[in-house]
Parts: sequence; C-alpha cells; structure tokens
Amino acid sequence: MPKFAANLTMMFTEVPFLDRFEAAARAGFKYVEYLWPYDYPAQELKAKLNLHGLKQVLFNSLPGNIAAGEWGVSAIPGREEESRRHIDLALEYALVLECPTVLIMGGVVPPGQSRAKYKQTFIDNLRYASEKFKPHGINIVLEALSPQVKENYLMKTQDDALEIIDLVNRDNVFLQLDYYHAQNVEGNLARLTDRVKNVLYHVQIASVPDRHEPDEGEINYPFIFNKLDEIGYQGYVGCEYNPRSDTAAGLGWFQTYK
Repeated sequence: MPKFAANLTMMFTEVPFLDRFEAAARAGFKYVEYLWPYDYPAQELKAKLNLHGLKQVLFNSLPGNIAAGEWGVSAIPGREEESRRHIDLALEYALVLECPTVLIMGGVVPPGQSRAKYKQTFIDNLRYASEKFKPHGINIVLEALSPQVKENYLMKTQDDALEIIDLVNRDNVFLQLDYYHAQNVEGNLARLTDRVKNVLYHVQIASVPDRHEPDEGEINYPFIFNKLDEIGYQGYVGCEYNPRSDTAAGLGWFQTYK
C-alpha cells in the first residue's frame, strides 16, 4: 500500500504554514513534503514534525528568482557558485529534518539558449550534490515538468530526466515521477511506470486536467496505486494537488488508504 505524504505547500492552506503539520496529522497523514523549508529555522520545523509524529520525506532546493521566471538555478551556466550554495543549504536542512530525499531543481532554458550547455551545467552540479549528500545517506531526485506548469523547463519528459540521471552516473540520483506532469506530456502511465521502476524513488499525484484530488479526471489512481504495489515500489506518494475547497473535506479518497 502506498505511503502517502501530505504536501503542505498545496494542502491545508486554510491555516498558516506552521499549523499545517498539525492539520495533516489530524487528517491521518504520517508523512509530509513541501516545496521549500528555508523561510523557517530547520530546528523549528523539526520540532513541528516531532510534536505531531510526522516524517519529512521530501523538499526542494531553492528556486532562484521566481518573479523573474526562474525555477531553479542548478542548470544555469555561470550560476554554479550560487547553485552549490543552494545545495549546501539543502543538505543542512535535510540533516536537521532527517529528510532522506531532496529534489534538486534544474532551471528554465530561455528561448535561443543552448540546452546542451544547461544540461551539462546541471550534470556537473548534480555530481557535486551527490558527493555532498552520499556520506549522509541522502538521495537526490529529478523531476520532469509539463509545459503547462513551467514552460521551457530543462526536463519535460521522463526520458529527459532519465538521460541526465544516466549521464550523472551516481548511485544516489533517482527519478521523481509526478503523474500529473507525466499525463499532460506523455500518458500511457502504466507502461511508463514499468519502464522507470528501476530508478523510481518518489511519486507525486494530482488529477488531470485540474490538479485537484486524485478522485476525478483522466487518471485512474486506484489502478496506479496497485501498479506501484505490483512493481514493488517502497517510496512515498506525495499529494501535490490543489484541493477543490476545504482540504479535509476532500480527503474521502484517502480514507481507504490511511
């Protein structure tokens, strides 16, 4: 049975961020993820996890300047020093939070720029991250993003991410498969799951097309959850969706699994 993690960036937004830990625990979640922890001291977040009996399973490296259209800097040529500061900071937080996995954000490739240069920059920075994280048993995941969400992101398809994982060639760099993005770009999700199973380390879910609870839309999630069991997936399933209304009111789908 999948181990579901509440995404506190997108769920339980009815209350302030630091109150979402309690809300998630009250709803029956044992695991949480979110985009970024850096607005809060790591020890404060760890105290919230401990207080409510939760385990942190994922967060991201810093995104750069979101207002300027950035979505990660680790793939941007000339920003290597900044990227490595972000990686070092992510490691500091992961150690305090006892978080086993960090998503390293790549970056947006502006029109007219060389994707090959961005890809090589990302590979170099991922190798740096791998070497920093490995002594602590912390793993790295990469995620492909659909153009509907982030146009011109370095990785659009799972094959984009798989190629980089292969070229990085480190044993603590894996794939994060977000079924929302994958359905928007690729579809054929059952066969896709089979194809990536050997490098699959984290999963995220949301309905398509509206990115709501996984009980509507194009994707048959009970089938997908059975598929994950079938391939022996032992990782977490992050609930990265925008609730239709009140978060708790939309958790009927979760009752079967909690």
